[in-house]
Amino acid sequence: MSASAFSEVWAVLDGQVRLGRFPGYAAAVRHGNHTELRTGGTTSLGGSTPMRPDTVFRIASLSKIVGAALVLRLAGTGAFDLDSPVSRWLPELASPRVLSRPDAELSDTVPAERPIVVRDLLTFTLGLGFVLDDCPLSRAMAARGLMPGPEEAQVGPDELMSRYATLPLAYQPGERWLYHTGAELMGVLVARALGRPLSSLLSEYVTEPLGMVSTGFFAADISRVAASYRPGPSGLEPDDPGNAAVAKPPAVESLGGGLVSTVEDYLSFLNAFLVPTSVLDPQTLRLMTTDSLTQGQRRGVEELMGPGVSWGMGVGLDLERVRPWMRPGRFWWNGGSGTTACVDPGNELAAVLMTQRMMASATGDFDDFWRAVYTRLD
Repeated sequence: MSASAFSEVWAVLDGQVRLGRFPGYAAAVRHGNHTELRTGGTTSLGGSTPMRPDTVFRIASLSKIVGAALVLRLAGTGAFDLDSPVSRWLPELASPRVLSRPDAELSDTVPAERPIVVRDLLTFTLGLGFVLDDCPLSRAMAARGLMPGPEEAQVGPDELMSRYATLPLAYQPGERWLYHTGAELMGVLVARALGRPLSSLLSEYVTEPLGMVSTGFFAADISRVAASYRPGPSGLEPDDPGNAAVAKPPAVESLGGGLVSTVEDYLSFLNAFLVPTSVLDPQTLRLMTTDSLTQGQRRGVEELMGPGVSWGMGVGLDLERVRPWMRPGRFWWNGGSGTTACVDPGNELAAVLMTQRMMASATGDFDDFWRAVYTRLD
C-alpha cells in the first residue's frame, strides 16, 4: 500500500499476525475525507485463504450498536414508546421480583418498585444482566444459558423468555447498569411488537439503506467466513469448527451478539454516525450517543470497563481521557469474538478492527490498535 496515512497502524496489526496472536485481520480507518481499508493474514490458522475486505466475521457485541439503531429507528416510527412498560410485549416480565441484595438467595426477594420500561432495556438499567460475582443469581443464569458468550442457550424466543421469567432481578429497575441482557430482551420485544422477524426489520430499516449486503444473523456464503479461535494455554484453540454456528438461521435472532458482518459493511454503518442518514437521524444519534446514566447507575459500567466510561443507548461513551486514545465524546464498543469499533466526531474519525481471536478480558485486547490510531492523529 503506497502513501498510507496509517502505516503505523497496519504495521502493528501485521506484527500481531507474525507473532501468531491471530491468523488474520480486516480493519478500516476513516479520518476526515480519507479512508483506508487493510487486510492481512489468512482466514484460518495454518490456512492459505487470504483475508479480504468481504471476509465475514462474527461481530459479537458490536451487534448491540446496530441493534440499538434499529430499535430507535422503529421507536421513531411510533411502533412503541420508550417509556412504555415492557410487559405489553413481554408479559413474562409483568411482575418482577428483586433480590433483597445482589448476592442473596433466589427466594429472598422484594417486589419491584416500578415496571421495567423499554428505555431500561436500551440503557441496560432494567436490573438484570451479566453478573460478575459468583453468587446464586450468576449461577442460575449460567445454568439456564443466559450469560453472554459461546454457552448462551440456543433456544427460541418464547423459551428464552420463559427462562428469564424464572429469575429475580439483581437490582431495582433503574438502579444500576448491568451488561447484555437488555439487548437480548429488546430483540424479542421488537419482533413481537412488529409481528415480524428481526432479520426482516433489520434489513428494511438498517442494512439495506446502508448497503450492508453481508450483515445478518447468519452467513449466506459460509466459504467467506473467517474461522474463530479462543486463546488457550498453548496457543489458539478452534471455536466452532467448520463455522457451523453461523451457517444457518439461529434459534433466536440476537441483538446482543448474534450478527455477522464484514469490515466494509461495518464501516458503512459507522460512517452514518458522521454523515447522518435516514437510518441514523439526529434524534437517534442524540439518544444513542448521549450519556444515559446517573453516577450511581454508572458503577456497573466502571466495574466491567474501568473508569471514565459510561453508556448511551447500545454504545459505550468516553467521559474522560483515562487512556491515551479515550476522548470525551468518543463512542465505541468491543465484541468478544475479537472485534472493536469507534466513532470520534471531534476528530472526524471512524475505525473498526475485526480479528478471529476471542477476547481474553473486557479490556486490553485492542490497546495496541487504538494506541497506534491515536498516535497517528495526535
